[in-house]
Amino acid sequence: MTEAQAGIVPEWPGPGGQRFRLAPGRATILMGVINLTPDSFFDGGRYPTADSAIARGLALAAAGADIIDLGGESSRPGSEPVTVAEELRRVIPVIEGLAGRLSIPISIDTWKAEVAARALQAGAGIVNDISALRLDPGLAPVVAASPGPYVLMHMLGTPRDMQRRPVYRDVVGEIKAFFRERIAFAAGAGIDPERVVIDPGIGFGKTVEHNLEILNRLGEFRQLGRPILVGVSRKSFIGAILDRGPGDRLWGTAGAVAAAVGRGADIVRVHDVGPLKEMIAVIEAIRSAPAGTKNGEF
Repeated sequence: MTEAQAGIVPEWPGPGGQRFRLAPGRATILMGVINLTPDSFFDGGRYPTADSAIARGLALAAAGADIIDLGGESSRPGSEPVTVAEELRRVIPVIEGLAGRLSIPISIDTWKAEVAARALQAGAGIVNDISALRLDPGLAPVVAASPGPYVLMHMLGTPRDMQRRPVYRDVVGEIKAFFRERIAFAAGAGIDPERVVIDPGIGFGKTVEHNLEILNRLGEFRQLGRPILVGVSRKSFIGAILDRGPGDRLWGTAGAVAAAVGRGADIVRVHDVGPLKEMIAVIEAIRSAPAGTKNGEF
């Protein structure tokens, strides 16, 4: 059994060269997300200045986040890309402001080589790429030259068109095949497969039914031997089930995160760190308790 299959993620570099590993007894990493954009579907526009975003990052860390994930370009359905200059303007001051004050890793959510390179120089330790190295040919060399993890996500098309009638014959089987091809491509570009984290891309070119099937069959991705990241926080499939807007999807998110953790997610990417950390702590306590010898025996 590999470390990934055991639910243990290898050591990752954090700010200032520190090493990051799950604490004893922990099996799930909590990634707190901050979107430094005016148009993201949930928290767009909430952190319009570097100071407000830095304060939010510190608050997420204090609430128990294991990673802070920063993004300067919205990837909601129908969104348009922003320029490299604008993305850098949004993210670099925040990374620089957090890097000297956090003891946990910072992740940069980008598919652009220049943004990733500058973010890594500024103090980020993880590259979180929705494109799986397909949109910017310069990104692979940047990732290969860095020591930290690389999150490789599945997406059908681009954010602009990914939700236009997505069709699969076998959604999980096709995503697994995609991961095998992309991990091999990354390895050919000099990225050690042991550094790769896979993300099935909930909501990125999937219908509600596709998203539910992926979560229900999440354990099948264990066959790839890589840590699994799942991002379900406040997404539209939860809204479709509950008929609620993004601001009223916390409890639906909790249900989806609980399902993901129960089916083998190593990392969950969320907006609401505090309450979900408590929920995951209870799940892990139950999972580690003695099972007994008979049904109903205490």
